[in-house]
Amino acid sequence: MDAFFASVEQASKPSLRGKAVVVGGLGPRGVVATASYEARVFGVHSAMPMAQARRLAPNAAYLVPRFALYRSISEQVMGLLRAVSPLVEPLSLDEAFVDLEAGGTAWDERSARLAGSKLRADIRAVTGLTGSVGLAASKMLAKIASEQAKPDGLVLIEPGTERALLGPLSVRTLPGVGPATGDHLRRAGIHTVGELAEAGEDELVRLLGRAHGHALFAMALARDERPVVAERETKSVSVEDTYDVDIHDRGRVGAEVQRLADRCVRRLRGAGLSGRTIVLKVRRYDFSTLTRSETLRGPTDDPAVVREAAARLLDSVDTTGGVRLLGVGVSGLADYTQEDLFAQAAGGGVREAAGEEPEAVPAAESPAPAERRWPAGHDVRHALHGHGWVQGSGLGRVTVRFETPDSEPGRVKTFRVDDPALEPAEPLPLVSRGPGESEGVRAGGGRGPGSG
Repeated sequence: MDAFFASVEQASKPSLRGKAVVVGGLGPRGVVATASYEARVFGVHSAMPMAQARRLAPNAAYLVPRFALYRSISEQVMGLLRAVSPLVEPLSLDEAFVDLEAGGTAWDERSARLAGSKLRADIRAVTGLTGSVGLAASKMLAKIASEQAKPDGLVLIEPGTERALLGPLSVRTLPGVGPATGDHLRRAGIHTVGELAEAGEDELVRLLGRAHGHALFAMALARDERPVVAERETKSVSVEDTYDVDIHDRGRVGAEVQRLADRCVRRLRGAGLSGRTIVLKVRRYDFSTLTRSETLRGPTDDPAVVREAAARLLDSVDTTGGVRLLGVGVSGLADYTQEDLFAQAAGGGVREAAGEEPEAVPAAESPAPAERRWPAGHDVRHALHGHGWVQGSGLGRVTVRFETPDSEPGRVKTFRVDDPALEPAEPLPLVSRGPGESEGVRAGGGRGPGSG
């Protein structure tokens, strides 16, 4: 998918089409998750500190991610891919490898192009968004082709042309060549994939070690025998939060760990899983990161057990000086639950009733009827003005632009943050459905980001 998160926001907000859009954490320590192509012109890219992005593109729209919406659209796209072939290997919400031969979809250049073109058209029709397709004889080359196809294109690398295509490309093009490896190779006078191949296997092993050297030499020769793996086993479920301001109060640190444990269990149960090993992650004020783990007698999805294990792990961590990130995870996953794990709860306390997952917040921390939060970019509904999205909030006010994916750019109004007529809302579908059409699917064209 092309600039996926940002493209979703542009498609759902007519006033942002063709404009610079940056999605990510908006706090002082936030980072860019995705930048639209209009924002990339200014040098903004994913994983960049949000403060730097704001300096480069001060007039861009800065929005908080809506992950539930992105996941729902991702599921639609992955469904289209699985209709093409039984072998689909998702890499993230917006990217996957597909074995066309396994699906009987492609057997030569012409059929591959037809399959790729149809897939792009189906994605646009179902989601209203654009995706780019790379076609090649291996996963590595298909990935490179898809990058060359962006945005909104299709590139096929014909068998026999791989070496000529790879030769002039930067070594950073190859999987596994990050900044550190790239710098190491550059100091050795190796800048391109062609130079990597010319250096020879023995030299690369000397420079990078046996495993890495062998792998990179093979890739430089366009050799990649990795199969498309349909299902990747989930190894863990975890959640974490980064805080705009370091947390110093030990009681609040404990309360955050309890809250994260509950969120982790909700994700665990949502996936129909349980786990034996509870993991706590703590990043301290000096960026040092500690992990602690405890393995139970059997798998659990009991929030009380996970909370108490996480609390015990926290007891072994010194948080003096402040905490900037906390995380709770569960690994050693299984699709069943050990029923007698309540005995592992500290002090032999009684288990919670199934389904009850209260936030473990000390009374002193419980927020009194506080201001409602209105994240930038999130959906709202006003009793009088209808559906809109938050442009910004502060000083007791929230500014809303009232528009929908199918409307013209909408009007802007400002309200008190506690206005009873204003409430959070669910996102609207990006593509309208006519009578008799199944959810998320329709015939005809869609809306590309930047159209309008």
